[in-house]
Parts: sequence; structure tokens; C-alpha cells
Amino acid sequence: MTRADILEAWHSHLAESRRRSPHTVRAYIAAAARLIDATGATGWPALARLDAAALRHQLAKRRGEGIGNASVARELSALKGFITFARARAGEADTAPPRMRGPRIKKGIPRPVTPDEAVNLAVTVAGDAREEWIGARDRAVLLLLYGAGLRIAEALSLTGGVLPLGEVLPITGKGGKQRVVPLLPIVRSAVGDYLARCPWPVMKNEALFRGARGGPLSQGMVQKAMARARIALGLPPSATPHALRHSFATHLLGAGVDLRSLQELLGHASLGSTQIYTKVDAARMLDVYRNAHPRER
Repeated sequence: MTRADILEAWHSHLAESRRRSPHTVRAYIAAAARLIDATGATGWPALARLDAAALRHQLAKRRGEGIGNASVARELSALKGFITFARARAGEADTAPPRMRGPRIKKGIPRPVTPDEAVNLAVTVAGDAREEWIGARDRAVLLLLYGAGLRIAEALSLTGGVLPLGEVLPITGKGGKQRVVPLLPIVRSAVGDYLARCPWPVMKNEALFRGARGGPLSQGMVQKAMARARIALGLPPSATPHALRHSFATHLLGAGVDLRSLQELLGHASLGSTQIYTKVDAARMLDVYRNAHPRER
């Protein structure tokens, strides 16, 4: 079995069986390719025999290339998954990966934007576009992120099959996890405005949001549009498309939504991923206190 055959099988497993995002698939394929090249292992039995020492050697090499703790942790996760897959393909009874702990990663607190900033970003993006329909498209995407808490990949994976939009929208998130999110009237209106202006026919099985040449809209185009709007409004670099999802979560939590409900709306597999927003809301409240309390001025 060749290196290409192994990577193709790993790709198919990640994309089709595990339904990982395209970004995750690319990263995991690259990690597997580096491991194969470093160890010279060819075939599933050889890969299945790789142990913790081999992983430590590979991660030490990657550290020497300058990657940090977060990247090391992601690489280790990818390699453990790859070895588990290799052991299963080799027919081993015990497919567990080598026991090895990655570096501890301190989770940063997400930095949301305010409601006014979110709306201004959407308006600025629309006004900055070179064509009206593109501006309407970008505004609709950003309002989906802020108004429905979608990940950018989730918004861009929507097809014409979701039309006509109702009061709720079914979403397939990470790992194929299904959830239903409510759609505010302003979000439905923004998508409707985009559809009325879009020069490309939106078919049931094709991308809802289209690029300038009619193909599926890429994440990079949305990120660039928001970066221009962020600079125009004088907002910090943390004001990214994903920050709009953070804002959705933070503002709902501040309005009294419980963590379990928020977990469902965000599509988090673990409640621990949702609990980070309690720290965000506490930080916001502390800022309000400091600005309002006379002894803190």
C-alpha cells in the first residue's frame, strides 16, 4: 500500500465517516503525511506499531519548527486518531492509541463585540461591497453568525434546500451533530434581500451563498470583508466573523438563557465548551461595575 493510498483512506474516513470540517480534514491529513514521512512506515501494520516514543519524537521535531502548545495539542490529537485508524485497518483487537498527554492549553476568554458593533459591522460590510448583491450577501452571512450563532462554516454550507426560511433553521454542525436554531425576523429579511438581488439561481442542492463567479462563497471572502469593515469602524483584530458567534452566546447568557439551552443552540458536544461564556459575562459585568461605581473611577 502506498503513502497516497493510506492518506486517501484516512481522508475518506475523516470526511465521510466522521464528517469532519474541511479545515480539520486538511490539518489531520497533513499531520498523518508528516508522520509517515518521518517514520518511513508503509502499510497499516507498520503504522499500527508506532508507539508513544514515535509520537514524542515527531512532536519534538514539530516544536523545533516553531509551533506552539495549541498546535502541538492539535497535532497530537490528529496523530492519535490516525494511529487508532491504522490499528483498526491492520485488524488489531486493541485499537486504542498510545497513551500520551499533550501540553495543557489555557483557554482564552472569547472577546465578543457589542450589539451595536455587530449591527454596524453588517451595515458597513454591505456598504463597502463593490456590488449591491455582494453587500446584501455579506450582510446576510454576518447576521446569521450573530443572530443565530452559526459557525462560519455552517452558514456557508447551507444550500437552497433550506428555503423558504421559517422561524427555525436545522443545522448540521461539527461531527454531524444536528440542532435547530431560531431565526430572527431581521435575519430572515437579510437572507431574503440577498436572494432577491443574487444574479445566480439558487438550486436546492447547491450553495445558498454564492461567490462573485457563481461558485460557493469561501470563508476567506467573508473574513476579508469583515476585516475591511473592522478597520473602518476602528474595532480590534479580535472582531472576526467567529466573534459574532461569541457575541450571540454572551448576549443570550446575559439575558438569562441557561447553559444547557445555550449549549443546544451553539451545538457544543460538551457543556464545558459552553461554560467559558460565564467568564465572558462576568468580565462584562465587572467592566460595567468599574465604569459605574464612583470609587472605581
